[in-house]
Amino acid sequence: MNRRQACAKLTLGASAWWTALRAAEAADHAFRLRYILASALYGEMPLAEILPEVAATGCEAIDIWCKVHGDQREQIDAMGHEAALALFEKHGVKPSVFTRYPLGPFGLQKEMPIAKKFGAEIVLCGTIGPSEPSGNDAKRAVRAFLESMKPHVAAAEEAGVTIALENHDRQLLYHPDSLRYFAEYNQSPHLGIAFALHHLHAFVPEIPALIRDLGNAQIPFIYFQEHSEGIRKKVAKEIEMQQMPGFGGGLDYVPIVEALREIGYQGYCEIFMHPVPRGIPILPTVEEIRDAINRSRAHLGKCLTR
Repeated sequence: MNRRQACAKLTLGASAWWTALRAAEAADHAFRLRYILASALYGEMPLAEILPEVAATGCEAIDIWCKVHGDQREQIDAMGHEAALALFEKHGVKPSVFTRYPLGPFGLQKEMPIAKKFGAEIVLCGTIGPSEPSGNDAKRAVRAFLESMKPHVAAAEEAGVTIALENHDRQLLYHPDSLRYFAEYNQSPHLGIAFALHHLHAFVPEIPALIRDLGNAQIPFIYFQEHSEGIRKKVAKEIEMQQMPGFGGGLDYVPIVEALREIGYQGYCEIFMHPVPRGIPILPTVEEIRDAINRSRAHLGKCLTR
């Protein structure tokens, strides 16, 4: 190889490297969080009042909750499915998630045809089984649970929906060990984790690594919610609001959103909190709730740019 040929190859190599770098930067800048609005934030306000807030809060869809956290799922039945479909169409809103905790993971099949009718992508609930297992106990319990979920996952696949299971305290999917075993043994794209940051408050340093271990394929949904003493007991509203990103709760979202960026996260992100008692709006008016969500969204946006 002469000097001219060598220089040409070096130039070609540099050009390819630069092209790859620019492509990576473009992909990085294109990453965004896909927000979904939780109807439960509004307590039992009418759907007709909530649906205009989807666009106003920078969301692309709505998560329909049922009692005791809200009653929008019951409202759909009360007005009739055709009337509800017309209402969603009128406001240009897709009910992408049906959160149905009371049904449990083995009771979701009866909800799947309805979710399919409304074009929902996800049906969401918690788990059953031993409470907060870790180590080998978690391994055995997760494998047994996944085996028992097979007919329900098959029904979800037929309906074209995904079952999302929240990692929740006092339940099977709580300890990081159980989540990692879930990632290892789950074989279905129609079953995943509704990743709850607030239920990992005892394991905060592990959250970014858990996101990477689970990967985009295993997390169709994530809650942006922080742990607070106001989750289950009545406290001052200022303390209760610390569950929301950017309200002084103290959780560092920078490594969390960076991990989401690294896995190319494409699932839904829900800014969320629990009021006490359940079933009431987090703030008195629609306008105040809108401002709170947008404040959280702005905070998360700043974390994405750091």
